[in-house]
Amino acid sequence: MATSVAQEEQPILNGNISEPQTKKLTYLPTELLEHILCFPVLTHVDICNVSCCCKRLHDVSHGRGKVWEHQYKLRWPRLQRFYRQNESCDWLREYKTRHRVGIQIRRTVESISKRFFTEVVLGDSFAEIESLGMPEHFCEDELLFILNSDKRKSLTLKYYARKILYFLRQQNILRSLKTFLEQPAEQQSALEGAVLVDQYCNPLADVTLDGVSVQLDEIIEKAKKMLRIKNPSHPSLRIANGDHVIEDFELQRQVLFALNSVLYEQLQYKGNECDYYNPLNSYIHQVLLRHTGIPISLSVLYMTLARKLGVQLEPVNFPNHFLLRWCQKPRKSEDIYDFVYIDAFGKGKQLKAKECEYLIGHQVTADYYNAISTTEVLLRMVGNLLNIGKRGEGNEKSYQLLRDSLDLYLTINPDNVQYLLLQARLYFHLGIWPEKVLDILQHIQALDPSQHGAVGYLVQHTLEHIQHKKHPATPEVKRRSAPEHLEVQYSVGLIMKHKRSGYNCVIYGWDPKCTMSQEWITTMRVHQLSNGADQPFYNVLVQDGTCRYAAQENLEPHSSPLEIGHPEVGRYFSEFTETHYVANEELQARYPEDTGETLDTVRQLYHRNAPGSGSQEGTPAEDQNHQQAMLM
Repeated sequence: MATSVAQEEQPILNGNISEPQTKKLTYLPTELLEHILCFPVLTHVDICNVSCCCKRLHDVSHGRGKVWEHQYKLRWPRLQRFYRQNESCDWLREYKTRHRVGIQIRRTVESISKRFFTEVVLGDSFAEIESLGMPEHFCEDELLFILNSDKRKSLTLKYYARKILYFLRQQNILRSLKTFLEQPAEQQSALEGAVLVDQYCNPLADVTLDGVSVQLDEIIEKAKKMLRIKNPSHPSLRIANGDHVIEDFELQRQVLFALNSVLYEQLQYKGNECDYYNPLNSYIHQVLLRHTGIPISLSVLYMTLARKLGVQLEPVNFPNHFLLRWCQKPRKSEDIYDFVYIDAFGKGKQLKAKECEYLIGHQVTADYYNAISTTEVLLRMVGNLLNIGKRGEGNEKSYQLLRDSLDLYLTINPDNVQYLLLQARLYFHLGIWPEKVLDILQHIQALDPSQHGAVGYLVQHTLEHIQHKKHPATPEVKRRSAPEHLEVQYSVGLIMKHKRSGYNCVIYGWDPKCTMSQEWITTMRVHQLSNGADQPFYNVLVQDGTCRYAAQENLEPHSSPLEIGHPEVGRYFSEFTETHYVANEELQARYPEDTGETLDTVRQLYHRNAPGSGSQEGTPAEDQNHQQAMLM
């Protein structure tokens, strides 16, 4: 950056005109120099060059000054929240560290696709990010930077960045959960615990305890407004965040009446009977968003609101239908008939002890009416998610829910042999974390030696798996020019439409003949197709998030190509180009001749009659440049 020079006429002194004097940029006051060097057009490279010009500019651009603070915050605005206002900091050192972290994170993410392309579920591959030893918020900021870049490009990079961010945030949440569980039982909040469960299962969502509390406070204000109409002198109107428990039963009754009116009449909260086993019913932020849930999530919401209004309710681990209980005696009682039981799933209906049994259709012992701790509430909540995961369809989404809920359950109750064994079997089935599987099995054997049969079997096969991973198989390469592949009409990356089912999809693999089992062929009625199983079949990612195996005769190129909103698109493709997806390096290595075929097909289908397509679209030189760009 060149220094500015300015000349101006000097005043006449003693009748003589003095010689013009050159004024340099460095003569300016420090504050003005800092202001100039903070112009948005200047980059960190410019500042480095300026600071090398002379000692004066070097001193103005010192690491703790405004110039490097401006550069740092301009480039990484999301990081500002980690610094106090007017905090003294070596901004140049922070800039260098953040820049270095960005390079290392990007290199690591890029390498994961090459190493784990064939893995069904990624396991311990992300632990290396933690091992970098870099500031956590720097790592997360770089991952978010990758995710927020051009929507249709760098899809593979974004795919793995998202998974790494998922992993890192979960590790943070687990640490917070462990800290929460170390608190005395009376200090544990069911709401905070529910938020931690929600955050762990949805680490990429913007879920915070403060955000949830703000929404609850809005409901509280509505309830107070109703109370004010009924009883202007009600003590709950003066209570801040449940600092005081109301003793008078009539005043408590007025609170619950107002709460029911607001929740179930004004805001239309209800139990989700139609989609009971949807995991969203268990996540507190989704309950607040959708105004529906299952008994336990609605009970946590109801109990928290009542507590903030001065009414103490207790959670009851009633079988198949979580309840709350409201004591009708001035002092604590153990008699189940001294309580009214509240069904938050049933619009806050108040029940006597024996009426609760009608909810489940059979009698239960008095133990089931007892109040439980916050830890037990969380175990019940996580147990529900676990059961939903086990009911899943065996896809990555259900496996992820099962893994997440097992992680949570075993963090809360680390010595549960049943779930430890389930976790070991799940990891073994998915082929992930073999070393961790051995640790789990060793722990199970120490807790319950009677499990030696199941443990021995898994140990043997896990050791075999570890040996197998040391000598991975060479991936199969499918060339379209091979004689056995001549009937394959379509190529990877093409956007297709299913002729019968009508769904939109993108091809990510193919076989010259159906390779599924005879049982699958019979179940799917493949024999009813005109060419049966003796025709090419395609692996496709479907718009609804499923992966399917479709016969060639059932597919046709889409007349108006569109993006396929499938979570696995980035595993196979690096870019969407309006007409097709571009296979990433790993997929191209397995289908080396499909890239050119896809470009030819796209040119014939979409560019031939396009306005202005003549010399602008699909020239060999541009196609070659395009392919080279995709490999970078």
